[in-house]
Amino acid sequence: MGNTARHIAIIMDGNGRWANERGLKRIKGHERGAEVVRTINIHASNHSDIEVLTLYAFSTENWKRPKMEVEFLMRLLGNYLKNELPTYIKNEVRFETIGDLSRFSPALRKQIETMKQRTGHFKKLTQVLALNYGSQDEIARAARNLCETGKEIDTENLEKSLESAQFGPVDILIRTGGEQRLSNFLLWQSAYAELFFTSTLWPDFDPEELERIIEDFKKRHRRFGGI
Repeated sequence: MGNTARHIAIIMDGNGRWANERGLKRIKGHERGAEVVRTINIHASNHSDIEVLTLYAFSTENWKRPKMEVEFLMRLLGNYLKNELPTYIKNEVRFETIGDLSRFSPALRKQIETMKQRTGHFKKLTQVLALNYGSQDEIARAARNLCETGKEIDTENLEKSLESAQFGPVDILIRTGGEQRLSNFLLWQSAYAELFFTSTLWPDFDPEELERIIEDFKKRHRRFGGI
């Protein structure tokens, strides 16, 4: 009882369906979804418990989407980084990423690095965007690193080698949009996370629903394999 929601991770699903239901192009759903990211970031930065908020923004599998949609998502990310920097600074949010950024353009990678540098000293909240991220890929890269350095591949070393190791285990994992799967997101870190699946599409997700989930989480008995 009285669990602390230190690290919350969210699979932001439902942008396309939200747009389709309103007769809009899918890109309008993504634009609305980016606005919700801002709202949830600000709320989390002022929450006494939340230290890390990890958002699944673009997976290693998302490259399979239509080329025009992928190109739009890249532009949307660039605009988000440019426009939201003042919001991160005002709310003292540290910006970080996980995932393989090598497939992004040099200009986009520079924007990401600038965001990290400009916000790296903030302490209220660390907000992590998972970009070109897949948990299986992250684990495989960590294992390769251990092999190359000659270290033993055991659970302790593997966990320390994960790109996301600095952010700690996930306490609450939320998926919006009605689907009930993890979609290759933070599999290792969510080994003992409490899972919440909501039918709310991401563009309709709000701080009030997040708070209801946190209150439910606090009532759960987390045994971590014990009694």
